[in-house]
Amino acid sequence: MAEVNSVKKALAILDLLSDRNSRSLSEISKALALPKSTVHSLLETLTSARVLERDVESGSYSLGIRLIELGYCAQTGLDLVRIAAPFLKGLNVRFDETVHLTVLDNDEVLYIDCIESQRRLRTYSVIGVRAPLHCTSVGKAILAFLDDGEIRRIIAERGLPGFTENTITTEARLWEEIAHIRKQGYAIDDREHEDHLRCIGAPIFNARGEVFASMSLSGPAERNTLERLESMVSALLEATGEISHRLGFRNREFSRARGENHITPANSY
Repeated sequence: MAEVNSVKKALAILDLLSDRNSRSLSEISKALALPKSTVHSLLETLTSARVLERDVESGSYSLGIRLIELGYCAQTGLDLVRIAAPFLKGLNVRFDETVHLTVLDNDEVLYIDCIESQRRLRTYSVIGVRAPLHCTSVGKAILAFLDDGEIRRIIAERGLPGFTENTITTEARLWEEIAHIRKQGYAIDDREHEDHLRCIGAPIFNARGEVFASMSLSGPAERNTLERLESMVSALLEATGEISHRLGFRNREFSRARGENHITPANSY
């Protein structure tokens, strides 16, 4: 329970400083009726994480920039699910294949929303499941639009483990794939993560121009031939492009990949 109590005390400090008034160690200790030694340790930890800022001259503490960053991420995540929902439905209705929405989290993709196909043979929902970046269409669609340095770090730390005979397991081959994805604006998983699945994925960008999410259409390889996946490209790119636009993303050069035919989201608002 000690760790839980520490978290509660840290949150109490944040609540106290949420009125935007800076306070000294003594003032915080008195206001929360906590020992100075305890408060000092918590303040040091929160300051090192940029959750709090300490004024060098006065020694007082105030809320830090990290909270703004976290708040932005939280708001963007909530906006993503809300904004993407009708587009997931629209793609699902049009192609009757399973549509997934994912976000980048800890160098993996995290599946956060899904609408399943109505077909007997289909890809099932994996909401809450994580998957690698290098061998899934949603993962490669994100990976390709990260900075090169970030990609190298992920490869070095995560490696390129094989899952099927088609998995890309060499760095040279992955860079070729990344160049191809960057050129065409979308990624294909040709039975690279699971032997029986083919998927097509496209990136989603936030208002700061950062790739942080992706969307895919997936189904059994016997039905989803490469030719059929190609027929889905325009609609998928139109959907992800519009989602990015509604999240505040503005980039004329990338918008060329969004396709010429407009896809109307189901229950459009």
